[in-house]
Amino acid sequence: MAESSGARVVQLSGIRNACQDCSLFQLCLPVSLGAADVEMLDNIVERRKPMARGAHLYRAGDEFVSIYAVRAGALKTYAISADGEEQVTGFHLPGEIVGLDAISRGTHPCYAVALETTSLCEIPFVTLEDLAGKVPGLQHQLLRIMSQEIFGDNEMLNAVARRSAEERLVIALLSFSSRFGARGLSPVRFRLPMSRGDLSNYLGLAPETMSRLFRRLQDQGLLRSEGKEVHLTDLSAMRVMAGQVPDTACERTHRG
Repeated sequence: MAESSGARVVQLSGIRNACQDCSLFQLCLPVSLGAADVEMLDNIVERRKPMARGAHLYRAGDEFVSIYAVRAGALKTYAISADGEEQVTGFHLPGEIVGLDAISRGTHPCYAVALETTSLCEIPFVTLEDLAGKVPGLQHQLLRIMSQEIFGDNEMLNAVARRSAEERLVIALLSFSSRFGARGLSPVRFRLPMSRGDLSNYLGLAPETMSRLFRRLQDQGLLRSEGKEVHLTDLSAMRVMAGQVPDTACERTHRG
């Protein structure tokens, strides 16, 4: 794209408050901006102090003000049922956006809590929305991110509703594999930030069932696990089990 006078091509990741390692890479777009626009964009992104494990980012019913990008660590979102039971609704890893589900209602429908020490960037939504009307392509990128989240949520709901316990776990592990891979990390060796209890809650399984499933998949040669550390040893077989098309090129690169 040719630069006009007084304008330059920038990315959110190149701005002072959003380095290349920040999870705001999802919002990075090559756009022509003047100096005033660069300064305005710079000013809307705020790096928050790291959250300690167990600290809440927001609670159900809190006013929706900002969306958040996970820079490091991980968050769990959950709801509380009428009888007081916790239902895990999602996990948010480095490179992902949290808080989008509050846009329509103006209040957060669930709780978000840090699973470990977690660093975030905060983006006030009203300011971002206003800026999206001025920066070419930014509005489209926001819609793309929201679409991805909706698709991921629907995919997991279908898995929980229609699949066996073993298939649910395999689908979840493949999802984590894809998400870590998109961040530039290993898609076959990673650490799960959540407890087995949280994972079983998310997948609608009993905790003891989760332990048996990990042992069964390990006996089948599909993975090795020790604590929260997981090594997926046969992505092709796992994708067949999940009904997905194997990515043979990826598997050749990351096998072993």
